[in-house]
Amino acid sequence: MSLTHFDGAGQAHMVDVSDKADTNRIAVAECHIRMLPETLALIESGSAKKGDVLGIARLAGIMGAKKTSDLIPLCHPLPITKVTVDLVPDPALPGVRIEASVKTTGKTGVEMEALSAASTAALTVYDMCKAVDKAMEIGGLRVLLKDGGKSGRYEAAPEASPKGGEPA
Repeated sequence: MSLTHFDGAGQAHMVDVSDKADTNRIAVAECHIRMLPETLALIESGSAKKGDVLGIARLAGIMGAKKTSDLIPLCHPLPITKVTVDLVPDPALPGVRIEASVKTTGKTGVEMEALSAASTAALTVYDMCKAVDKAMEIGGLRVLLKDGGKSGRYEAAPEASPKGGEPA
């Protein structure tokens, strides 16, 4: 195995994908943001001072996917065809579980876009709620699924949930 973002001399470069075939591609990523139960209740009630926390975080996640190549230096700009960001309150965490799915038809995958969408949504929840809970913690960012292209399908092993609902 070798790292594809380095040339023979060890210099960083953008991978040449011009000879690769366009294929349908999808990636799904997840993360969570843990918070005080009172903060979660504030989000669920819709009474957060800055507005609809989950709705705004969903839009931020979509925007994060679209801006990925502006943030990650060697990431290709891609014609994204679909982005979904689901934010689900989880009292057992306590907090919000986030899953982002990104699709394209192109020469390279959308894992980075899915990861960017999930993390941007989590950061937005933090930003909107930091006035009441500065100790919130974002974690568990990972790719759950990647499909399409030469390397084929990847599915993450399911995480075991220990007592208390915390991710492993």
